[in-house]
Amino acid sequence: MGSLVTDRGVLHFEMIGRGQPLILLHCWIGSWQFWRKTMEFLAASGNYRVYALDFWGFGESERQDEEPHKAYTVRSFVSMVQQFMDRMGIESASVFGHSMGGTVAASLALTWRHRVRKVAVVGSPLDGRSLSLLLKLSGNAWISKLLWSFPPLLDFIMWGYSPLIAHDRDNVYHMTRNTLSQTTMFSFSRSIDSLRRTDLRPELHKLTMPTLGIYGLGDWVVNPNQADVMAQYVPHAQVERWKRSRHFPMADEPERFNQTLLDFLKD
Repeated sequence: MGSLVTDRGVLHFEMIGRGQPLILLHCWIGSWQFWRKTMEFLAASGNYRVYALDFWGFGESERQDEEPHKAYTVRSFVSMVQQFMDRMGIESASVFGHSMGGTVAASLALTWRHRVRKVAVVGSPLDGRSLSLLLKLSGNAWISKLLWSFPPLLDFIMWGYSPLIAHDRDNVYHMTRNTLSQTTMFSFSRSIDSLRRTDLRPELHKLTMPTLGIYGLGDWVVNPNQADVMAQYVPHAQVERWKRSRHFPMADEPERFNQTLLDFLKD
């Protein structure tokens, strides 16, 4: 367990292993905990020092209610990762992200190309319009306020939606529910609103480093057609389309998922 101070407060992270640096970024309404098993697997290879970060407003990182429109955006999260690398003395690293975290990872690679060795995105929207209607609505201020005012309603929606997210409904539901208790209304709504408005397609051709995309064909959170977007705009990318996975390939096909990441790192 570790923490450091950034320009928007304390950033929490977890670290395991020795070797080349690898940074893992979590999804919306997530935390570093979603990467725990993958961290252990990759670190066990003996070649990687794996860091998993909590975005501002999520997990154990600091929450800010002042100027939330600036604190919880894809751009601000890119700045957060860049500050983390500076503070930790990491000149370059491979950066992997799930869902929103993958969009941040790809944005970081586009902004600081010399600092990202390899980039991987998992079920990530490269075009924010690919988000499901429910997630788009969550970025609406009055809807998020309504949900926050009636926690049982939010919990009911999460429970009903969880089978569409992963086959392991109970595990993903409980992890998301626990993480939600560490989230504020502002980080909840502002971050997904920023993600909805993000479109990386015009810049994707600038991703010259090794690139991996993993998409579950049963994903109801992010349209699986984002795999086609990556294949079109990043011709050299390794694009995986998994029939048995939904939005959480790491939960639906954990062994295949972990081995695919390790093989990608080794290549």
